[in-house]
Amino acid sequence: MRKLFAAALTSVLALAHTSAFAETDASVRDIVKKAELASYYAGDDGRTEARMLIVDAQGRKQTRQFTILRRDRADGGEQDLMVFFSRPADVRDTVFRVIKRTDADDDRWLYLPGLDLVKRISAGDKRTSFVGSNFFYEDVSGRNTELDDFQLVEETDSLYRLGATPKDPSSVEFSRYVVEIDKTTFIPMQIEFFDSQDRLYRKVQALKVETIQGYPTVTYSRIEDLLNGGATEMQFRHIKYNLGLPEDIFSERSLRTPPRQWLELGQ
Repeated sequence: MRKLFAAALTSVLALAHTSAFAETDASVRDIVKKAELASYYAGDDGRTEARMLIVDAQGRKQTRQFTILRRDRADGGEQDLMVFFSRPADVRDTVFRVIKRTDADDDRWLYLPGLDLVKRISAGDKRTSFVGSNFFYEDVSGRNTELDDFQLVEETDSLYRLGATPKDPSSVEFSRYVVEIDKTTFIPMQIEFFDSQDRLYRKVQALKVETIQGYPTVTYSRIEDLLNGGATEMQFRHIKYNLGLPEDIFSERSLRTPPRQWLELGQ
């Protein structure tokens, strides 16, 4: 399963570089790369069913249920991702498709069945709400780690704490973020985002990690809006890796004609 947050996933920033953490760029990049592989590239492909609970600032709740199919074109490289919504009725048969790029912006499309419309998600919209949740479109497919500069802030017996700043501050709403990476699994366990006033405004947490087919896997995550209120929790089940998913199911055709054979595996 690929990056969900949850990803999910990747990196953070430090306010200052001190001699106490004078790691080379190469070693910090190695940590970042291992975290990216652990978060988004488990196995050659993957399938998971997800349940999303959205709670707004007034305490009102919404749910979303969907199945995620993922196939790697190259380990740590380009990747295909499809998200097929099943519940509730207002989002049923909605499909989100991503082609993850390593040298350019990801390609993203959203199929809206009520309009029979395929909508392309522009690069400028990648950090906007994903189907009304606190997740962004970019969270689903994962942020390209080449877009940020990283720095080791702290190392403990159990984790690396990295700081990151965007190379192009005008392209994002945050000024920096800090990520805590488990030293055993290399799963990012927490990411904190700070705005232009250096206020902590967004927090991403991996609340539960299980080993599935030998791969450490986030099975419960949470994103909080710390300024405006509200949060989204995501639970994953029926996770399977190395299914041999065919390349042709990751296509525009599957937006209107979903691959039922692969979507019903967990039922």
